[in-house]
Amino acid sequence: MVIRGSDNLGGASEGKLSSIIAHLHMFMLCSRPLQFLIPGRAFSSMTSSSLTPNPRLRGLVFDMDGTLTVPVIDFPAMYRAVLGEQDYLRIKSQSPSGIDILHHIETWTPDKQKRAYEIITDFEKQGLDKLQIMPGAAELCEFLESNNIRRGLITRNVKDAVDLFHKRFGMTFSPALSREFRPYKPDPAPLLYICSNWDMQPNEVMMVGDSLKDDVACGKRAGAFACLLDETGRYNAPEYQNVEFKPDYKVSSLFELQSLLEKNFNLIADPNSAAHN
Repeated sequence: MVIRGSDNLGGASEGKLSSIIAHLHMFMLCSRPLQFLIPGRAFSSMTSSSLTPNPRLRGLVFDMDGTLTVPVIDFPAMYRAVLGEQDYLRIKSQSPSGIDILHHIETWTPDKQKRAYEIITDFEKQGLDKLQIMPGAAELCEFLESNNIRRGLITRNVKDAVDLFHKRFGMTFSPALSREFRPYKPDPAPLLYICSNWDMQPNEVMMVGDSLKDDVACGKRAGAFACLLDETGRYNAPEYQNVEFKPDYKVSSLFELQSLLEKNFNLIADPNSAAHN
């Protein structure tokens, strides 16, 4: 009888143990629902980096020729006219990101400089006669205005060209720095000047332009975000892969830039933007 009693007690214990194991198994299954509630993404992938807030952005600074306006100046032809065919080919081979014609002119004699600037001015005047607003520029400006985001301009063109741009298209960028401001792009000085004028840190500002050597270099040297406008994809060529300064973002149109801003940045309104833009 004792043996039988022990058998009965052992059976009861085994039954209780099986019940406990079953409950534990169900608990473990129920404690892992997130791996199945989010298709294609395991819970372990939800790290703190995915929860990092978008960076703040309070202002945008634009290049003019080829960015806010359709590129109409034949720069290779202008460089050939200024440098001569042989020097043009030599300098081009040494500068994969582009030729800084103004930098080269600075080392010349006064008479040679005068002639070079006359050639450049003639090409620029021809460009003014064909001046067209870049598709998406007006819409982008409206978007920035509606969000009270400041906008400025830095160009290596002359002040007369900037004044004509403002007048013809009814857009205002402030400050708007032309090549009369020294030093000009790719030096970061003009962008840092605008940041100071706006009372903003460079990492709260984006430089937008169509030139790696001028616009992207200026933005990165200043410590700002840099966005390259590459309509045709020409900067995908191998010779541009090892340049010193690379953009944080690249877009093919100003329409795409608006979408990029909405998706990737926390746009911070400036109450004074309406008075300046």
